Amino acid sequence: MKREIKFRAYSSHNHKMYPVSDIEWDIDGRIWVTADDGKNGIELIDEEAHLMQYTGLNDKNGREIYEGDIIVTHPKSKYEAPNSGVVQYGGSRPMFGYKTEDGEEYEIWSSNAYRTYEVIGNIFENPELREAQHE
Repeated sequence: MKREIKFRAYSSHNHKMYPVSDIEWDIDGRIWVTADDGKNGIELIDEEAHLMQYTGLNDKNGREIYEGDIIVTHPKSKYEAPNSGVVQYGGSRPMFGYKTEDGEEYEIWSSNAYRTYEVIGNIFENPELREAQHE
């Protein structure tokens, strides 16, 4: 299966999310991200640029799912309750998944007969959603 590899970046300086057009590292290991601000593009450096990779999947509304997104699962079985979590790569498995507030990790499948996903925000622009998980 081929999937599009792309990134977005959250700028902690501008407090905005941007699509990424280029990622480079300098000789000192610092990361330089060129992001599309709709005009000329901007440079984000190291800690200012929080990179998130596209999972290659879209939610039930067609919205792209990235690392750092907060998702809600919608089970197709009446015996399973919906839950929410933060999309991440890795954890205990080398794949994209989501981690719930109780620390459980689940895989995200591209063609899932058991549940659908819905992006409700992300950890940078909607921290209150993540905090609500821990209450």
